[in-house]
Amino acid sequence: MKAMKTVDIRKLAPAEIRTKLSDARDEFMKLRFQQVSGQLTDASRLNTLRKDIARMETILRELESAAVEGAK
Repeated sequence: MKAMKTVDIRKLAPAEIRTKLSDARDEFMKLRFQQVSGQLTDASRLNTLRKDIARMETILRELESAAVEGAK
């Protein structure tokens, strides 16, 4: 799976971003277990997932901040 681009994440609804974020966190956890047990074949996937998670969290945070500012 390729890294998600910021533009693609911004096109999604907040609920979809949360779903994808949850899936990415689950996959990251599984990959970490594989790494610890020595079964991981593609270590670069960990970095890609970590960055995707950070992108999604940042965009969700921006959306929440914009909603608060819009409510004022």
